[in-house]
Amino acid sequence: MTQIEMTVHYDNGFGDEEDYMIQEDEWDRDMLLDPAWEKQQRKTFTAWCNSHLRKAETQIENIEDDFRNGLKLMLLLEIISGERLPKPDRGKMRFHKIANVNKALDFITSKGVKLVSIGAEEIVDGNVKMTLGMIWTIILRFAIQDISVEETSAKEGLLLWCQRKTAPYRNVNDDPMGNLNLAFEIAEKHLDIPKMLDAEDIINTPKPDERAIMTYVSCFYHAFAGAEQAETAANRICKVLDVNQENEKLMEEYERLASELLEWIRRTTPWLENRAAEKTMVEMQRKLEDFRDYRRMHKPPKVQEKCQLEISFNTLQTKLRISNRPAFMPSEGKMVSDIASAWQGLEGAEKGYEEWLLTEIRRLERLDHLAEKFCQKATTHETWASGKELILSQKDYETATLTEVRALLRKHEAFESDLAAHQDRVEQIAAIAQELNELDYHGVASVNKRCQSICDLWDQLGTLTQKRREALERTEKLLETIDQLFLEFAKRSAPFNNWMEGAMEDLQDMFIVHTIDEVQSLISAHEQFKATLPEADGERQAILGIHNEVQKISQSYGIKANLLNLYSTITTEELLAKWDKVKKLVPQREGSLQEELARQHTNERLRRLFATQANLIGPWIQTRMEEIGHCSLEVGGTLEDQMTQLKQFEHIIVTYKPNIDKLEGDHQHIQESLVFDNKHTNYTMEHIRVGWELLLTTIARTINEIETQILTRDAKGISQEQMHEFRSSFNHFDRKKHGAMDTDDFRACLISMGYDLGEVEFARIMMLVDPSATGMVSFQSFIDFMTRETADTDTAEQVVASFRILAADKPYILVEELRRELPPDQAEYCILRMPSYSGPGGSAGALDYTAFSTALYGESDL
Repeated sequence: MTQIEMTVHYDNGFGDEEDYMIQEDEWDRDMLLDPAWEKQQRKTFTAWCNSHLRKAETQIENIEDDFRNGLKLMLLLEIISGERLPKPDRGKMRFHKIANVNKALDFITSKGVKLVSIGAEEIVDGNVKMTLGMIWTIILRFAIQDISVEETSAKEGLLLWCQRKTAPYRNVNDDPMGNLNLAFEIAEKHLDIPKMLDAEDIINTPKPDERAIMTYVSCFYHAFAGAEQAETAANRICKVLDVNQENEKLMEEYERLASELLEWIRRTTPWLENRAAEKTMVEMQRKLEDFRDYRRMHKPPKVQEKCQLEISFNTLQTKLRISNRPAFMPSEGKMVSDIASAWQGLEGAEKGYEEWLLTEIRRLERLDHLAEKFCQKATTHETWASGKELILSQKDYETATLTEVRALLRKHEAFESDLAAHQDRVEQIAAIAQELNELDYHGVASVNKRCQSICDLWDQLGTLTQKRREALERTEKLLETIDQLFLEFAKRSAPFNNWMEGAMEDLQDMFIVHTIDEVQSLISAHEQFKATLPEADGERQAILGIHNEVQKISQSYGIKANLLNLYSTITTEELLAKWDKVKKLVPQREGSLQEELARQHTNERLRRLFATQANLIGPWIQTRMEEIGHCSLEVGGTLEDQMTQLKQFEHIIVTYKPNIDKLEGDHQHIQESLVFDNKHTNYTMEHIRVGWELLLTTIARTINEIETQILTRDAKGISQEQMHEFRSSFNHFDRKKHGAMDTDDFRACLISMGYDLGEVEFARIMMLVDPSATGMVSFQSFIDFMTRETADTDTAEQVVASFRILAADKPYILVEELRRELPPDQAEYCILRMPSYSGPGGSAGALDYTAFSTALYGESDL
C-alpha cells in the first residue's frame, strides 16, 4: 500500500501541536494502523456516528462500507451541523458515489478544515485508514474543536475538564474493570451516551487509542455541559416567573382594594349629596350626629386606604420598571386618577354638608320659636276677641235712656280705641304666619287655618264696630247728658290697660340670642322700660283719682243710685291687679336676662378655649408640613438617614393625634350649645380636619418616595454620592419648589449635564419621563431616566434563549420538558399561560415559549 499523508488544519491551531501528531506520524511511517487502535477507532467512531444517525432512524454497521456511496455520510453531516447539503446523486454507479462523497468533503472544507491526501476515491474504495481519518476530522470539527477551558486548546481543555470533574473523588474502589463497566452502563442508561468501547479495550491495551478516548470523553463533556446549561436556563426562567407571579399578586390586591374603595365612595356620595331637610330639630340633629360619626370614624380609615392604594400602585410600577416589565394598567375605571376623581367627587359632596345641616338646625330652631310665639300671641288675641262679636251685635241702645245711650256711645269709643290698640297684634300674628310659610314650617297648615280664623274674625269685628258706631251716633243726637268723669276714666283707663297688657306680653315674650351683645341689648331695653314705670304709676294714680272723684261726688251729693261706669268695662280692681302683675314680671324678666347673659359668657369661654387650641394646632400642622417638605429637598445625608428622620416625624404626628381628638370634642360641645361662630380664630374645625388629613397623607407619601428611591438605588446600583448629585441637580432646577420640574426647568437641567438636545430628542426623553404628558417631571422619573442606560435587568431575548436551551434548540417546548426542567409550581404556571405553538414542525401539545416570553415584557398582545 502506498503511503498516504493526511494533515488537518484548524483555525484554533489544534493541528499544529507536535504532541498530538505523534500518533498520526506513526501511522504514516508504518502505513498501517495499530490493530488495537484500529479496533478501538472502528468501535468508537461507529457508535458515535450511530448516536447521531438514529435521529434520522438509521445507522451503520461497517464504517468503511456504509459510507462508500456518500449518502449516509451526507446525512450525518446534515444532522450534526443542522444545515442542508446539496441534493445527493441517487445513481449506483461509481461516479455517482464519488460525487456524493465529494459533496461531503467540500462541506467539511467549507467549515475551515483543510483536508490533505483524503480523496473521494479512497472513501468509495473502502480505505479503512482514510475513512477513519475522515470521521476523525468530522468529530474534531463538530464535537471537540469548540471545547475550551480557561483558554486552553481543545485537547488540553478536555483533559482539564476531566481533571476538575474527577478531583473530588478519592479512594475509589481499586477495580478498573468494574469501574469502567459501571460508568459505561450509567452513561448509556441515564445520559443517553451509547457504549463506544468495552472496558477490556482500555484495560488490556498498553496505550488506548487517543482519538477513540477523546471521542468518548467529548460525549460526556457535551452531556454534562448541556445539563449545566439547562439548569442555568431553568434558574433564569424561575427567577423571571417568580417576579411575574409576585407582580400579579400585587396587581390583584390593587384591583381588590380599588374596587372596595370605589364601591364605598359610590355608596357614600349620594348620602352626602342628599339635602332633603327633616321636619323637626331632633331628626336634623340625628343627621348631624351621623355626619360627625362619618368624619370621625368612617372617613379616616378610607383616607388611609386611598393613600396606601396610591403607595402600592407606585411601588408596583417601580418594581415593574426595575424588572423591565411593562407598566401596570388597572381595569377600566380603577386607575389612580379614577380613584382621585371619585374621591374629589366625594369631598365635593361633603363640602358644605355640615354647614347645610347647621343652617337647617338654626332654621328649625327659629321655626319652633316663631311657632310658639305665634301660639302665644294668637291665644292672647283670641282670649281678648272672645265674645266681642256678640257684644257688638247687641241692640241695647234701642231701649236705653239718654244717659245710657251716651254711656253706650262712650263705651263704644273706648272699644274702638281698644280695637285699634289690638291692630298691631293682629298684624304681628299675620307677619309671623307669613314667615312660617316662607320658612316651610311643617305645621304651617294649622297655623294658616288659625291665622285665617283670627283675620276673618278681625274683619267681622271691624264691620260690626262700624255699624254699631253709626247706630249710636244716630241715637246720640237725642241724648245730651254724659257723665264726663266716667268718660274721662274710660278714655284714660283703656290705653293704660292696653299698655299694661302690652307690657305683660313684652315681659313674658320669649327671646333667642347668640351673643353677649344681643343679651346686653335686651337688658338695656329692659332698663329703659323700667325707667318708664314712674310715669306709668303717675297715670295709674290719675286714673284712680278719677274713680275716687266719682265716689267723692257721689258721697258729697248723696247719690244713692248704684253708680256704674257705662263707658268702660275696666274696673279699678282690674287695673290694680294688672299693675301688681307688671311689677312682679319686671324682676322675673330681669332674672331671665341675667341667666341668659351667664349662658352667653359660658359660650364665650368655650369659643376662647377652642380658639386657643386651634391657634396652636393649625400652625403646628403647617410647621410639620414645612419640615417634611424640607426633609424631602435635603441633599446631605443618606436615604436611610432621611427615612429615619421621616419615621421620627411620623411618630411625632401619630403621638399628636389626641390633641386633634380633644379639639373635635370641644367643637362638638360648642355646637351642642348652639354656638356657630367664633371671632377669636380664623381656624374652623373643617380647616383643622383638612390640614390633618393632608399631613397624614404627605408623610405617608414622602416615606413611600424615599422607599422607592432606596429600591431604585439598590436595584440599579446607584451610589449614595450619585443619589446626592441627582437630588442636588433636581433641587437646583426645581425653581418653584413644587417637588417636580416643569418642562423648561428639565430642559435646562439636561443641558447643564451636557446633553445636546434637539426638539426631536427632547420630545423622546419627555415621553420617557412624562408618559402622561402632565408637563411635570418627578424626582423618581428623573432618577429612572438617569439610570436607565446602566440598568442590569433580564430581557425578553434572554428568557427566550433560556427556554430554547430547555427545549433542546427547538422553536417550541413540550409539557413534559417543562415539568422535567422546572419546579412544579413554575412549570404549571407556564403550562397554564403559554399558548400553543402554530409554527412549522410542531408536534402535538407543543407550546410557544417565544410568544410567552415577549408577553412577559409587554412586547406582544398575549
